[in-house]
Amino acid sequence: MGVLLNEDTRLLIQGMGAAGAREARNSLDYGTTVVAGVTPGRGGQEIEGVPVFNTVRQAVEATGANASLIFVPAPGAADAILEAADSGIPVAICITEGIPVRDMVAVKRYLRGSSTRLIGPNCPGVINPMARSRAGIMPVDVYMPGSVGVISRSGTLVYEAVDQLTRLGIGQSGSVGVGGDPIIGTSQREALELFENDPDTAAVVLIGEIGGTAEQEAAEYLTQMKKPVAAFIAGATAPPGRRMGHAGAIIAGKAGTAEAKKLALLQAGAAIAQSPSDIGSTMQTLLKERGLL
Repeated sequence: MGVLLNEDTRLLIQGMGAAGAREARNSLDYGTTVVAGVTPGRGGQEIEGVPVFNTVRQAVEATGANASLIFVPAPGAADAILEAADSGIPVAICITEGIPVRDMVAVKRYLRGSSTRLIGPNCPGVINPMARSRAGIMPVDVYMPGSVGVISRSGTLVYEAVDQLTRLGIGQSGSVGVGGDPIIGTSQREALELFENDPDTAAVVLIGEIGGTAEQEAAEYLTQMKKPVAAFIAGATAPPGRRMGHAGAIIAGKAGTAEAKKLALLQAGAAIAQSPSDIGSTMQTLLKERGLL
């Protein structure tokens, strides 16, 4: 099975410019079924052996695409998400950074009750190593098939955590980069639910960062989970009021601090890694304690 992507995923890429074409090739080389690209005005062309269409609806009707990876520049990215939803795409993954908050407010409202699940924006994407299905910008060489799911707001920390796990011989059932913007499609809590309900996942790594209350909301769900969770929160030394990296990583009030987030997750039963270099070993210890390794 897997989370969001599997053997039946038929991926289209919205925005077949340099980045879209590059990741189409990387995903094809990994084993992902990439069936279409979409760039208005370039319909009828082929890029990296992938047919290009003018609209998402044309691509879906012609190829049966059921997932979209969005590389459309920020001014048009919100419309690209809405086009994917209007075309019945079940999973839309938006890599684009810098989408105006006002645009994402409208997207969030529009998707409420929709059959389309949005991942991102400003995210590294989604991968299922067991199905060799990839929709994103992550390096594939650090991944190894296994049973640990990884959720993160940070792309770089996803790769670091996965690399640590792989070096310890702990494979992954998948990773989901939820995105670092203030308004995103799928929250950490919702990603936890996906992995909790995935029979191929035995445990989860949750990587958060300062800003907002998403980790506290995830902690509320964590108390209902049967699967163990190891967590790390980035930004412990960040000064209040200063944005650190992601647009959503700014401390505004006590709830947004790293300490408040770590405390909530600890009280909910998560094992806490105190340093990014300890993420893999924290999960290794947790798996051994639970008899899963």
